[in-house]
Formats: sequence, structure tokens, C-alpha cells
Amino acid sequence: MPGARERSRSPVAGGGAAGAQPASALERAAREPADAASRRAAKPVVCYEVGMLPKVDEAMYAAARAGMQQLKELVVPARQARCFEVPAGHFFRIVSTEGPQVGDLNLWNRDDMKERFYTSKTRQLHATHLTTGDRLWSTFPWMRPMATITHDTLGWYGWDEDGGGIHDVIGSRCDPYTNHVLLGKNYNFCCHSNLTRTLVERGVPDAESHVHDVLNVFMCTGFTKDTKQYFMKASPVRPGDFLELFAEIPLLCSLSACPGGDCSEKHSADDAPGYPLTVQIFQPAAGTLQGWESPKPSGYSGRHGL
Repeated sequence: MPGARERSRSPVAGGGAAGAQPASALERAAREPADAASRRAAKPVVCYEVGMLPKVDEAMYAAARAGMQQLKELVVPARQARCFEVPAGHFFRIVSTEGPQVGDLNLWNRDDMKERFYTSKTRQLHATHLTTGDRLWSTFPWMRPMATITHDTLGWYGWDEDGGGIHDVIGSRCDPYTNHVLLGKNYNFCCHSNLTRTLVERGVPDAESHVHDVLNVFMCTGFTKDTKQYFMKASPVRPGDFLELFAEIPLLCSLSACPGGDCSEKHSADDAPGYPLTVQIFQPAAGTLQGWESPKPSGYSGRHGL
């Protein structure tokens, strides 16, 4: 089925006169420039040369997590969200415990919430879907790693035949505004609302303004091959699976257990089976982080040519 973009761009016969019939495929093709094929054949170039990024010290993370000890655990109930803090230099895991469930994760600098997770720059530097060794970058002017993914039990999934992958940074979050536009109903347990409530409960002023695009933990997503529309499909997550991250700076986090459950059919609905998620916070083994320090903010002068 043609997408909205294709339909809206279909030219009409007679230069678009009122009442004219849509142009045929042959008429559309005839309007292509003679060098259309060569233009489309231009070779793709990866935008960012990432060889200069700070290296991931796999040996250090492995040593630190080998003897780490759990400090805290909290449960995020189905269709709800919870805030939690992670000290710099500690690990945290998001764990599936009872059934297939996806989660929406926001990150802020615990000491300055203006610094928060920047999904678009993260996907430009890494990929549309994240896994072990990828980092979650912060907004300008800080532009530094907030967290590093140190273990991913779903790392085996890779890319499926539909182009789907796990842990995406391409979707925003389900929200009540879009939901109302599409369905004409108020629904208060979208991930956006869940995340907002956690900040209100924490006493954060102007709480909703701090909610931002998320890491869709465990979610299986991609873009359809024909219309290039964002899709979701049943998450492969099972009880015991987890995503583990290392806090590069002191973090305030909020995690929502999406009302879509495993997102196999719908989201923002109470009739999708939902399950809780568990968050575990770990202290690294003593002496394993010697020489490590939180990344410094970007060294850009901030002058902007002024």
C-alpha cells in the first residue's frame, strides 16, 4: 500500500488543474530527469568518522563487572514508571523477570537535569539500534557519554529479515497527544505520561519539559521496506534477559514499562498483556576502576563564530 508521502507527491495531469486525474506511472516516469539513475546511484558515505571517539576499555569494564555486588533493586510495575539514581562508576541492569516487556528509558545528569540523553546524536555516532560497546551521549553543550552498554543478552538478535533490531533510538516514546490525534481518546499511561509522573513525584519543577526521546529497551523495531514507516514487532525478550549499562556520570534515570507490553500488536492500551521490569544497581569490584574518571564535556569554545 502506498505511503502518505508517495500519495501526496503524486503529480496530476495537466499541471495540477482542478479536477484533473492523477498522472499515470508512465507520466510520472517521463518527468524524471535524464540522469535520474546516476543521481540515485551515488555511493553512501557514513556521516561521522568515529575513529576519534574515546575508546571503550572492554578489559576495564569486564574486570569491574566480574566481581561487582548488587546494592539496590527496584520493580517498575506494568504500565507505570519509576525514577532511580545511579552513581558514576556503577552499573545498572534493566531485567525482564515475568514476561516479554519493553521499557522506555530517560537519562539525566543527576546534578544538572539540563544535560540529558540525546538520541539523535547517539544514533548518528553508533546505529539506529544499540548493543554492547555503544554509548548513550548527552545534549549540547556537554556532548559526552552518559552511559556505556556493557552487556546485552539480546545481542545475538542482530537484524531480522524485516530489518528489525533491538534497543532502538529511532522511536520517540508513546504519548497521549499523538494517541488523542489518532484515536480521539485520553489515555494517561503512555510512556510519556508515565515518565512525567515520576518527575512530578520527585518534585522536579516543570516536570514534563524534561521528558525526552528514549532508549526503547528490548523493543524490536525498524522501517518497512516499501513505505519506510516505523514498525514494531513482538520483542524477543524473555525472563532472565537484561541490558546492562555503566554510568559514566552520576545519573538520574526514569524507566517506563510500556503499556504495549512486548509491542507485538499495539501500544498505549490496557488490553495488551503487560509485565513489570526490574532495575538492579551494582557496585564494581574494588580497585578495578583505578585511573577511570567521568568523561569531560566537549571542549568546543562555545563562540559560534561570534
